[in-house]
Amino acid sequence: MSLLRNTLTQSSLTFGSRILGFLRDILIASKIGAGPVADAFVTALMFPNLFRRIFAEGAFAQAFVPAYARTLEAEGPEAAAEVARQTLRALFAATAALTILAQLAMPLLMQLIHAGYSTTSESFQLAVLLTRITMPYLACMAIAALLSGVLNAAGRFILSAGAPTVLNVFLICAAGFGDSPGNTAYYASWAVLFAGIAQAILLAWGVRRQRVRLSLGVPRFTPGVKRIIGLAIPGTIAASGMQVNILVSQALASFEAGAKSWLFYADRLYQLPLGIVGVAVGVAILPRLARAARVNDAPESNALVDNGIGLAMALTLPAAVALMLAPEYLISGLYERGAFLASDARQAGRALVHFGWGVPAFVLIKVTAPAYFAREDTVTPMRFSLVSIGLNTVMGAGLFVWLRSQGQDGFPGLAIATSFAAWVNAGALMLGLILRGWYRPGRALLRRLAAALLASVIMAGLLHLLRLDPEQMTRLVPHSRFLEVVVFILIGATAYLATAVALGALRIRDFARMR
Repeated sequence: MSLLRNTLTQSSLTFGSRILGFLRDILIASKIGAGPVADAFVTALMFPNLFRRIFAEGAFAQAFVPAYARTLEAEGPEAAAEVARQTLRALFAATAALTILAQLAMPLLMQLIHAGYSTTSESFQLAVLLTRITMPYLACMAIAALLSGVLNAAGRFILSAGAPTVLNVFLICAAGFGDSPGNTAYYASWAVLFAGIAQAILLAWGVRRQRVRLSLGVPRFTPGVKRIIGLAIPGTIAASGMQVNILVSQALASFEAGAKSWLFYADRLYQLPLGIVGVAVGVAILPRLARAARVNDAPESNALVDNGIGLAMALTLPAAVALMLAPEYLISGLYERGAFLASDARQAGRALVHFGWGVPAFVLIKVTAPAYFAREDTVTPMRFSLVSIGLNTVMGAGLFVWLRSQGQDGFPGLAIATSFAAWVNAGALMLGLILRGWYRPGRALLRRLAAALLASVIMAGLLHLLRLDPEQMTRLVPHSRFLEVVVFILIGATAYLATAVALGALRIRDFARMR
């Protein structure tokens, strides 16, 4: 089972979902723009996005898969299915209870995460209503996460990677019916809930095809279930640090009208390399790392982490460079239409440039954390994650207040804090692996990283030449700023790909294994 093949399966389907996600964002941005209504919708969408990234994109699966796979290998399919069944019931009961409590306490929650708006304002009331609609998505994602873990443990990645596409399809359809900013946000919120139900049903069908019989009901907390829950809770916290950092940033951003929306659209753009590369490599590498850890195969484990980091950085560094080099240009070409104005693109670009230099760290977290999860150590990454959250909160609040005291917008400081905290988290994870003797970077990896960095610099030089004359790309691709940006990206990607292959950052044998 090839790491590259599994990564490509995960990446290609995630890429398709992200493309649909961009179409969704473009359509919604053109309908609601950036402002009080958009800030309310972003708040409502933030909850399902938060839990989708925590659960569906590998965090819960990274804690669940090793324990489930070990039971499957040691005790057989029936014992593993029973563990999965009882864990599913316990997880659904917990998330359903959390959803009900959140519904009852929603006005109080909004005073924390939408505090910049008065409780009597239209935006605050709309945020309460829309988030109440989207909140049950949490329970749906809990079910989907466990079902994805069962499929991934069996080496089946297609459905788990493709399921998020359902959300994008539903939101695109809902946005098409909206005839005003408020109506668009309302329809889209209901689409989130129905998409969650559809995703759970789709993955349940996939699990049944694997002849694993799962069902909802009253859970029994067997020793195996308690062990998995004990591993899953800190593991989920560990993998959710970046998402909690985003939540904190959004709460602070509510004190500047429109800032939530600007951060949201910048977040959507830098999440593309994270979702396609970081999550994909992390999910694909975990089952093989778990097997290597069970048989104490240190060389295989080291090679897997080397390969994962090398592949992830070779595909991530050029994206980070492009996001820092032309942030406003990219945002403008993708989103500037309808209610989303040039001033909104300029503001979102100011956040994107700072998210850009954090992208490699975000991806490293996704690739290195599985080395801990594979050894059933979920506590150490959780501690690092909590430190990162605390650092992001203190630094973000400090920069936000200081920038505003200087007469400037405070929201760029939130992006700076998020990226800085991510680098601290990634560095701690890497250092912890080395100090424990679980990983030591090989010389081949260091050469590969140097080659990827050099190829990225060469690509940056070419893109900089294209941007010296702002009208140069317009003359090359007239009449459509969107297509102009797409061609700009393709030029950069082609230049990087050719240089990276020539320098050895990406290897021909990687492409030969794609089959």
